[in-house]
Amino acid sequence: MNIYIIAAILVSLSAVFGYINTRFIKLPNTIGLMLVTIIFTFFAFLVGYFDDTILDAETNFVKQIDFETVLMDVMLSFLLFAGALHTNFEQLKVQRWPILLFSTLGVVTSTFLIGGLTYGLLALLDFNIPFIYCLLFGALISPTDPIAVLGILKQAGAPKKLETKIVGESLFNDGVGVVVFLTIFKIASGGTDIEVGEVLLLFVEEVFGGILLGGVLGFISYRLMKSIDNYDIEVIITLAAVMLGTVIAQQLHVSAPLAMVTAGLIVGNDTVRKHTMSEITETYVDKFWELIDVLLNNILFVLIGLEILILSVEKNYVLAGILMIPIVLASRFLSLLIPVNALKKKLDFVPNTNLVMTWGGLRGGISIALALSLSQDMHRDLFLVITYAVVVFSIVVQGLSVGTLIKKLGINVEPTEGGH
Repeated sequence: MNIYIIAAILVSLSAVFGYINTRFIKLPNTIGLMLVTIIFTFFAFLVGYFDDTILDAETNFVKQIDFETVLMDVMLSFLLFAGALHTNFEQLKVQRWPILLFSTLGVVTSTFLIGGLTYGLLALLDFNIPFIYCLLFGALISPTDPIAVLGILKQAGAPKKLETKIVGESLFNDGVGVVVFLTIFKIASGGTDIEVGEVLLLFVEEVFGGILLGGVLGFISYRLMKSIDNYDIEVIITLAAVMLGTVIAQQLHVSAPLAMVTAGLIVGNDTVRKHTMSEITETYVDKFWELIDVLLNNILFVLIGLEILILSVEKNYVLAGILMIPIVLASRFLSLLIPVNALKKKLDFVPNTNLVMTWGGLRGGISIALALSLSQDMHRDLFLVITYAVVVFSIVVQGLSVGTLIKKLGINVEPTEGGH
């Protein structure tokens, strides 16, 4: 099956499932799409007891999709650029210190907390798993995903400062989380041959190299767009920045996600927009990337639902996954304590920021893609099932209830602005 046929089927499924959700279920789009896909998949399992034609066709289709490559090498760059492009740069600048600490110290702390607790839990369940692989799981499950929760936060009327913290953190911790994962993955794969200096160098090259590349791409895009007034070409320039930038990042072995976030923030900056884009260009650029964002998100959540077919479902795996949900949430809460307490005197934090950021910090496709990249000797099947349990709970239960939580805490009305 060639790439065009796979893409055509995924887009068609996104359209059909999206229609069913919009017409009948009426859940937030990404959550509804994933639920409809999961229901469709379980229906295929049910029918498979009598006639396995549909189930076999669906399974064969999913096996031909390299989820990790599709998401990490293609979709993620577009999604992060689009997300950064529409992020309020001025709010992001005001909240830069908590966002920086959440997406670095928070991710690293969460990685070690989850890794240690996972090691203990799996030992209690009679799994003999080396600590380094549990740490690897901690790294892949720690990054949060802004995709599903952003629309819900807006519907709930979340204070802008809180929304900016959650979305800004998610944009950057995707990139940082991937780098942390790759660093630990290299240690796990290389055994004792990897030196500390080599690990630190890899981390620095990935992070700062990605940010530097993104800065260069953003600046070049800005200069090119400033020198002309043609909305067609200017839209294509932003598209080229993402596509070529991703290729360059892969060749230079720097973080493509961080590069795309940086480039998107530069191009989307209000000051840059005023100097580079006419009103019509701004409209076309925004609408183009909104469409790309919606399309790829729809396909991503359909893929998440379909990938259930490849899981090696065993009772003890599922039990581990269910028990891991509160561990991940508790680790998330604890990892945010230090940044929140360190900065709450300097910045006007919304009440219960830690609680809302814990419940609103959803896990998504990136965690699944990283879990799929594990080798069999890293206990891939076990960690994939655990990851799926956490991600599905996160998107469905947390995603649907975070708006209610915000309203119950009484922070859904924007406080009077008197300074940041």
